[in-house]
Amino acid sequence: MAYGFTNSKGVTYYLHTKKTVAASGKERTLFFFSKEIKEGSLEAVPAGYTVVEMKTGLPVLKKV
Repeated sequence: MAYGFTNSKGVTYYLHTKKTVAASGKERTLFFFSKEIKEGSLEAVPAGYTVVEMKTGLPVLKKV
């Protein structure tokens, strides 16, 4: 089951990840939240990160 975060407005967002290659050739990992469970969903928050809610209600990952 994907990691879900319910914000103060009662909307649930699910954590996902996607690997991309930058123009320099480095591989980067992108974390994002979506209202639907899609391919690339994560079971838990990655180590060293915490979830915070922005003023608009959108969740974001923040390094500890």
